[in-house]
Amino acid sequence: MKTERATLRTTESQVRRITLYGMVINLLLSGLKFAGGTIASSQALIADAFHSLSDTVTDLIVIIGVRFWQAPPDTKHPYGHGRIETVAALLIGTLLGAVGIGLAYNAISDINKQQSRTIGWTAFTIACLSIVLKEIIYRYTIAKARKIKSSALAANAWHHRSDALSSVPVALAAAVNRLTGGWEGLDSIAAVIVSLMIVQAAWRIVKPALEELVDAGLDKDHCTGISKLAQSVDGVVETHALRSRKLGSGIIIDLHVLVNANLTVAQGHEIATNVKHKLMNGETDILDVIVHIEPA
Repeated sequence: MKTERATLRTTESQVRRITLYGMVINLLLSGLKFAGGTIASSQALIADAFHSLSDTVTDLIVIIGVRFWQAPPDTKHPYGHGRIETVAALLIGTLLGAVGIGLAYNAISDINKQQSRTIGWTAFTIACLSIVLKEIIYRYTIAKARKIKSSALAANAWHHRSDALSSVPVALAAAVNRLTGGWEGLDSIAAVIVSLMIVQAAWRIVKPALEELVDAGLDKDHCTGISKLAQSVDGVVETHALRSRKLGSGIIIDLHVLVNANLTVAQGHEIATNVKHKLMNGETDILDVIVHIEPA
């Protein structure tokens, strides 16, 4: 128990540290983008500034939430608090989607105004800086998220990646605008593209979170692999009625195992225990396995 709690505290510390790094950079970038967008008259860069600022909000969600979803199981939550992480990921995705829709509305309204403006190299330079920095943060965060299997941290990593990608059309629009002397509505079109990319990134976060909250099971191939692993245990004749559901970064499995009808209760229990250990050792994502013994 002490070892488990120490591991949870270490994971919490790692999540907080990497998220704080990203938060500091987000604050700096959002301020730089907003100032640069105002000076360069670039709505796309200002839109990108609000995107970076929304990253700061999701950073706060992760920093505050990790304390709760990393808490060990208790009498009220015997399966742990993993679903809090799922809710955090859903909240991050929803906020990101709302930002994207709002920015798209503003950009489309600006296109209709048919304003012509020449954007300087300031916007291009800031956008390129954002691409490099946010891609570095994404790679660092997603690597840690995969290592500790954190869906909320992975969602936040994709938020960083979407910020990096959304800066690409900003940089292209600024460069083309400057080199050609200005196209009508080019910057606003880039802002719309940024918004659509943000909404797409939001859906990639929200979809798996929603599936988990409605207890969607694992895909067919994954379930087949688990069944074959269970059937490889000595004494198992067949398996059926396998059910699965995600809980945060882990999986809960229950299945029926058919054994020789002449075995004693103790022998059947031993086979069930072996199946549980086999699955939990073979699938590191599995948190618990419930095995129902039936006569073949």
